[in-house]
Amino acid sequence: MTFFDGRGEVVCELSYRELRAQAMHAARRLLELVDVTRGDRVALVAETRAEFVILFFACQYAGLVPVPLPATVSLGGREQYLRQLRFLIENSGARAAFATEEFVGLLGDATQGLGLALAGRLEDLNTMPGADVKLIASGIDEIAYVQYTSGSTRVARGAVITQRAVMCNLTQIIGAGLDVRPDDRFFSWLPFYHDMGLVGKILVPIAGQAPAAYLVTREFAMRPRMWLTLMERTRATISFGPPFGYELCARRLRDGEGARFDLHRWRVAGVGAEMIRPEALESFVRAVDGSGFNGSAFVPSYGMAEVGLAISFAQRERGVGVDYVDRNDCVKHRHARPVSKLNRKGTPVRAFVDCGAPLPGIQVEVRDADGNVLPEREIGTLWVRTDSVMQGYLHQPEATAEVLTPEGWLDTGDLGYLLDGRIFVTGREKDMIIVGGRNFWPQDLEYVAESQETVRTGDSMAFSISDDSGERVVLLIQSRELDPEARARLAHTVHAHIKTEFGIHCHVELVDSNALPRTSSGKPSRSQARRMYAASLENGLASHAAGGTAS
Repeated sequence: MTFFDGRGEVVCELSYRELRAQAMHAARRLLELVDVTRGDRVALVAETRAEFVILFFACQYAGLVPVPLPATVSLGGREQYLRQLRFLIENSGARAAFATEEFVGLLGDATQGLGLALAGRLEDLNTMPGADVKLIASGIDEIAYVQYTSGSTRVARGAVITQRAVMCNLTQIIGAGLDVRPDDRFFSWLPFYHDMGLVGKILVPIAGQAPAAYLVTREFAMRPRMWLTLMERTRATISFGPPFGYELCARRLRDGEGARFDLHRWRVAGVGAEMIRPEALESFVRAVDGSGFNGSAFVPSYGMAEVGLAISFAQRERGVGVDYVDRNDCVKHRHARPVSKLNRKGTPVRAFVDCGAPLPGIQVEVRDADGNVLPEREIGTLWVRTDSVMQGYLHQPEATAEVLTPEGWLDTGDLGYLLDGRIFVTGREKDMIIVGGRNFWPQDLEYVAESQETVRTGDSMAFSISDDSGERVVLLIQSRELDPEARARLAHTVHAHIKTEFGIHCHVELVDSNALPRTSSGKPSRSQARRMYAASLENGLASHAAGGTAS
């Protein structure tokens, strides 16, 4: 494991042999902590550092349960992060908590009065005396870790993942999903507290015995081109990212600059963690033209923390498969009717990406609201059954019962359809906008905004809100435009396009850059945006004076 800083310099190298030795050393000290017994949970602020990985595996050797926690102080600031950290530590019932040097002060503030056995750094643990105790291997049905979901549509919940479940999913990913080979090398800038970063980029390389290199997520956000620089330098063959990561990287490259990188070894460019727009990936291919990168390396995928990580991967070396369907049929009748190339100009079209067939051992069904299994191209809720499904949500039996059936089926909460056994995800059930008895996908409205030259992909969020006049649609747009007249023109243009195309009135409001909330994994959090907007209305803060509103 090689860890890089934002300048591309190596800050730490850790062989798997060294990882094992250091983890076992720390495990014996964990077992000496007062009031910590086998099966207890240990909170780990999941900074992209070797210390986190050592402590994660120390918990495995000690029979304790690691709980990775976010390592990002968002735009909400220090106090919001402290509240989040304290809530998650209390919610998990952790008996000890650890952070790196950068976060240990925040951890100390967040854990005051919680009575933990220890809240500190790996170094603090290693200075303690350790008994020469025998380390007992975990049983297959013991808990491997608790993964807090991103909370994109609800309060974050801790998915309890057993050893059996995670090893099942790792087997599926390493074999059928990625076909990990002896010469493969991984690179990742994904956060360790997200399932794609934890399972996909720590556990998969280790279980598959492949080298892995890492860049801190915030360093990638500031220097996206460093992804390409380190892909070339580490000779990496496998790297994943959400669509916005590829698009961010593409935006930061000047014309012709992509040819300076050598990316011909990149055989699996995984895409997941959010709805996939083909345009984002197409822009990346254009930006790195001349680098040797082949668009056929893209492997769209679908998964969630409640199954460890992965449910499906698209077929390797095929690139991005897209199904073009009639948008009106999708929304009105929940049917994905295909539209031929000849008819696309005269028909409102949605493009859905092929996320591949379920991995071996995973069953997927599409069901309607009454639980009936739907045929292909009928849109409904995706249900999954596999040995890698979580045990349940930690301390939340009612929430668990909402999504898990006694037969082991998991309600993903995602909408989609099947075609030739392959999964096409269309959105989240709870994000659907229903106004005047009509259904609208927020992505359709957001696409209108993001089609404007001055609006970037991911810089808009649509949702509905209830007021005295009933349900109304709101579209928030992040804008870097400072001129009030230009802002007003943008808002009115978007409003007019939505009125013409969808026949609805939509309140369009421009907000500051980076004002739209996202989950810890970077997904748009429309539910949080709705709450924030409602609160601003109550406080009289939603201001037309901010410039650029239209209703």
